[in-house]
Amino acid sequence: MENNTTKRHIRQSWQDLLSYFNVKDDIESQTDIETSIRSGVSFKGSQLLTLIFAIFIASLGLNTNSIPVIIGAMLISPLMGPIIGMGLGIGVQDFTLVKRSLKNVTAAVVGSLATSALYFLISPQYEGASQLLARTSPSIYDVFVALFGGAAGILSIAAKNKGQVMPGVAIATSLMPPLCTAGYGIATLQLHFFLGALYLFLTNMIFIFFATWIGVKLMGFKKVVYQNEKRARRMRAVAFTVVGLTIGVSVYLTVIMINRNIFLDKASAFVKNEMVFPNTQVLSHEEYMKGGKRFIDVTLIGEALPKDSLQLAMMNKLDSVGLGGTVLDIKQGFALTKTDLNDEANADKFYQLMQAEIGRRQMTIDSLRNVLSAHNQFSDESVRISPEVKVLFPSVKDLALSRMVASSVTHSQTDTISMIFVNAPKGLTSGERKKLTDYIKVRLGQKAIHLTVNPTGFPWPSDSE
Repeated sequence: MENNTTKRHIRQSWQDLLSYFNVKDDIESQTDIETSIRSGVSFKGSQLLTLIFAIFIASLGLNTNSIPVIIGAMLISPLMGPIIGMGLGIGVQDFTLVKRSLKNVTAAVVGSLATSALYFLISPQYEGASQLLARTSPSIYDVFVALFGGAAGILSIAAKNKGQVMPGVAIATSLMPPLCTAGYGIATLQLHFFLGALYLFLTNMIFIFFATWIGVKLMGFKKVVYQNEKRARRMRAVAFTVVGLTIGVSVYLTVIMINRNIFLDKASAFVKNEMVFPNTQVLSHEEYMKGGKRFIDVTLIGEALPKDSLQLAMMNKLDSVGLGGTVLDIKQGFALTKTDLNDEANADKFYQLMQAEIGRRQMTIDSLRNVLSAHNQFSDESVRISPEVKVLFPSVKDLALSRMVASSVTHSQTDTISMIFVNAPKGLTSGERKKLTDYIKVRLGQKAIHLTVNPTGFPWPSDSE
């Protein structure tokens, strides 16, 4: 008894959950839904002018890289009407409606391409902004957006409480920007812009009408009275073939996109983690794929590194991080292209690095000057104190002062030594040696002086007389 009660509770809970997804009570009649869809298929008069205005607005938004302007164009665009009409026509087997919808979509596409191409031909700003570039890389994600957007669209049209779904669908499915980008490709004669954007538009269009078709079937719409079952089967076969091919191409492009993004992430991390040098910095780097090959271009600034050994070391590291086969191009020093310096971020970084490099080299120059000055001063003192030494130490005939660097051949140790070489033919007593050493220390301000008397083979000036 208790077991049966539990089952009833579970069954009731399941039915309550399903009731949240029941749309039968919220759906209008088929006649009203069809009337609404059929009225939006036509592209004449105000509909055509609205499309032209929307194209100009979208082109302005893409040209100026303004997202709000692009969204505004998508909101007023009437392109959804004939696309949903195609889905309805296939679903109820109304081939006259399919033809009319396809004809209007074709006219809208041609008109949109012509309008956007005309705009970009006269536009003063002639460059591919990021919003334009974003409309040239279709993927499987665009398929899902169009599919769910189309499903939301047909449900919104069919529902009694329509709300604000259709404007959101218009924004999400992004029908206008790809057409404008394709027009940009025509105006600038860039085939990759035209083909990529047009394919993105066709992907969105196909899956919007496919979602509408499936929605019509799920809502149980009755077919038109006059039917040609053979023709209907042929139409469905064509539609499924187009949908299947679109999905296949989208999956292929998505795989390429994912592999490209993985490469870009790994290549950027490689430059950041591996190309770190004491006195050399990375000014700029670019990772890209072209013709199936992978490239990394790096510009270094600062102390020049050995080109061959650097290239070999970096190529070995590329293999170790899974980037084998990547073409690595390293530019050093002032081997900068005009493009490198035209980029504002690169120019600023180059200026900062140059300032730092100039400062570092100036410090090195100042340090070397101080060392050279101290060395010259120490050596010149031998000339200045010679008269004094002659008075204080009559037995000294010649005197030489020098600062030497002594290094160990067995250990990496060096030391700077102040030396005094004395030419005293009659020699010096130990007291005279100490007295001379102390005098030189005080006279030159040195803490340690090493005295050598009568070094063998030393080229004394008096010996050459």
